[in-house]
Amino acid sequence: MLIQWLILTAAFWVAALIVPGFEVKRGWATLWVAALFGVLHWLLGWLLFVILGIATLGIGFLLAFITRWVVGAIVLKLVDALSSNIRIRDFKAALLGSLVMSGVGTLAQWLLQRH
Repeated sequence: MLIQWLILTAAFWVAALIVPGFEVKRGWATLWVAALFGVLHWLLGWLLFVILGIATLGIGFLLAFITRWVVGAIVLKLVDALSSNIRIRDFKAALLGSLVMSGVGTLAQWLLQRH
């Protein structure tokens, strides 16, 4: 779990470097934001996924990768609202941030599994 938390922290850091309008305070604040995101995503992610799946009349379930991407962006905006350590300008920045974070997380897990 600690490794996952560190990967998520790195994903926030990379997203803040790449995505315009996506800012995270450095240092311990990034660890706090990653922890808050992880907890909220764990608690609410599945519920948002189901709601979006039903609201799109099942298309959200068929296109699960897009639904997960949007859920990640929604949770990012929730973290933005709850913490002063992160600032996301708009939903577009949240979507791009979610995409970058997914890519960094996938790459990091792939690299860890190889070694």
